[in-house]
Amino acid sequence: MSKTWERADYGPQQFPDRLGFSLWRFERALAKGLIPPADVGGRRWSVAVVEEVEGRAEEIRTATGSLPDMGAVRAAALLEERFGLPVASEVMVELDRRGLVECVGDYKGHALYDGQALEHFTDRAALERARHDGRLLDRTGAAQCLAVRACDFDHLTKAKWIRPTMWVHSGWQRRSEAPCVALYRLGDLDVLLAHPGIDWEEIRATPKGRPSPLARLTSRGSAKA
Repeated sequence: MSKTWERADYGPQQFPDRLGFSLWRFERALAKGLIPPADVGGRRWSVAVVEEVEGRAEEIRTATGSLPDMGAVRAAALLEERFGLPVASEVMVELDRRGLVECVGDYKGHALYDGQALEHFTDRAALERARHDGRLLDRTGAAQCLAVRACDFDHLTKAKWIRPTMWVHSGWQRRSEAPCVALYRLGDLDVLLAHPGIDWEEIRATPKGRPSPLARLTSRGSAKA
């Protein structure tokens, strides 16, 4: 009569398989301390630990939610379907900035956003603010938003009255090169438009070919426009 073979311990693939967990759920449970660290050689779990965790499998399933961490495109599509609003992937950067759906890591250089935060995010007003404030514009688009010349906008960036939110690759760049296109946040442009130290009417009235009044700027908050 043959004996039934039983594992002496479980590795990082066999353990979630036994629990019926996806790898993302298993890793989230580990990160949350719902599953104890490996107790055999630092990379495997003893049968005793596996059986104890197996007894709490449904509790762990509930505590780890139903959505894995995901990239910006997939996360934006999920919010778009939920709220019935167009949601660009750049909105995720703004939601992270506001601490509403945080970036929790990356995969092959692409940001991953907290699946549990996405699962529980229901604030339509916050999403609409993020859609507006988080919209990203290049140099030309930013200047058009402010209704000034591109050279006027250059003085604002040189004096660091506004800074890029991120840099992206241009259409002609190799992916291996450092991104060279600066993108600016619409919410930051709105702050500039309301700044009492900048006379936007004077700037917009300056004829083409004439020096920009913004050339007098030196550094953020220390010069007059």
